[in-house]
Amino acid sequence: MANYEAQVVWERGDQAFVDQRYSRRHWLRFDGGLEVPGSSSPHVVPLPWSDPAAVDPEEAFIASISSCHMLWFLSLAAREGYCVDRYEDRASGTMAQNIAGKFAFSEVTLRPQVHFSGHLRPTTEAIHTLHHRAHEECFIANSVRCEVRCEPVIEDAA
Repeated sequence: MANYEAQVVWERGDQAFVDQRYSRRHWLRFDGGLEVPGSSSPHVVPLPWSDPAAVDPEEAFIASISSCHMLWFLSLAAREGYCVDRYEDRASGTMAQNIAGKFAFSEVTLRPQVHFSGHLRPTTEAIHTLHHRAHEECFIANSVRCEVRCEPVIEDAA
């Protein structure tokens, strides 16, 4: 078993807040020190309260699936002796109301384009098999229906 952590930090500053007119821009902090600007999606919260230049949770969700799939694909291709020079994916996702009436991702589509070199090149069938195997192994794709728990740390309660 492995545990992973990410830190999400938002601060009000001098914004009013209770009028709903506050910036949704925040920071996503990862181990190793990387900080990425985050925000709500402009599709959900209008400008100027969202920052379209920052990563929104929906984009991060799609990117995490794409990244996990890619990492498995590269590992499997290397095991088979194929030399991958470049991997690019233009992934997208569609949100719709689920049976509970809540908005959720109804599908995520990966569109990986892989460039190979070397004397051993995979057939079209082998590429499809590698992608199928990568999808079967992808931790994130296997987790999208996981339980999400909330365990608040209470400090400023009345």
